[in-house]
Amino acid sequence: MNIVTELFVVTFKIIWSFVLAGAKWFIPPREKSVEGQVCVITGAGSGLGRLFAQEFARRRATLVLWDINRESNEETAEIVREIYREMKPSAGSSDSVQELPLFQPKVYTYVCDVSKRESVYSTAEKVCKKVGNIDLLINNAGIVSGRHLLECPDELIERTMMVNCHAHFWTAKAFLPKMLELNHGHIVTVASSLGLFTTAGVEDYCASKFGAIGFHESLSHELKAADKDGIKMTLVCPFLVDTGMFSGCKIRKEMAPLFPPLKPEYCVKQAMRAILTDQPMICTPRVMYMVTFMKTVLPFDAIVCMYRFIGADKCMYPFLAQRKESTNNNESKTGI
Repeated sequence: MNIVTELFVVTFKIIWSFVLAGAKWFIPPREKSVEGQVCVITGAGSGLGRLFAQEFARRRATLVLWDINRESNEETAEIVREIYREMKPSAGSSDSVQELPLFQPKVYTYVCDVSKRESVYSTAEKVCKKVGNIDLLINNAGIVSGRHLLECPDELIERTMMVNCHAHFWTAKAFLPKMLELNHGHIVTVASSLGLFTTAGVEDYCASKFGAIGFHESLSHELKAADKDGIKMTLVCPFLVDTGMFSGCKIRKEMAPLFPPLKPEYCVKQAMRAILTDQPMICTPRVMYMVTFMKTVLPFDAIVCMYRFIGADKCMYPFLAQRKESTNNNESKTGI
């Protein structure tokens, strides 16, 4: 095929991809089943990780919960077990034999510090031996230092990068080989809108999320280049989620109703919809797509003007001040 013919074919495929994307607005794609599939969720002990665990449990997936906090991870596991119990048919049902599903999902918990590759690799090995092959990997674990760059200890910057970005490398290297062998699996990167555009005061967090998104997109291209179409990738980029992680963050009061913090439940339900329909990327709310597009076409000075108008240029400062005060109070108590 000469280059002119190939150019026409490529042009047609690009136009057709737009048509298919537009069609999904009118004919929503069918959600796939994850019943019986093994799902690893990092950072499952609280926040979005716990909500992801609940959503996958309702769909009868076998869950493998990772968290650095054993107690909170076990709390999530108990919530999941309760969901499993509620799905069983009542003991007095006359047709309970017919209703009883062939597969009974289970939940497994592991204490794992995803910032340490040795911990990731050893935990992954235990999972593979005890549970079996992994079908879904939800890279959800994340932290924020809450310090201005020049006030942030080097150790906190390093830990933010390791948890929010480097951990994705370690989990992928642990589970991807078997996915490649079977040409089956799904990797989900829970990133942030702050990995698509930035604001002042959270340099380490933004850098870590940009890195996670870069890793995700590069791996997606690598899988396509290897013709591994059975392995799906989904990138989740929510706006600020009301989990307390960025408590105190504020924009201009007149603009606040237009950009409220997302309810965690809404964020996870939107992400689940994307995962179960093999959607490559989901930004919530949808206006984030527009903000990202504007960043690519507007001059930097225009972006600064827009930030100042919205109040996004210093929106993190109240959060940083709150974190600093909390840290100082804790240090004072320790000193006493």
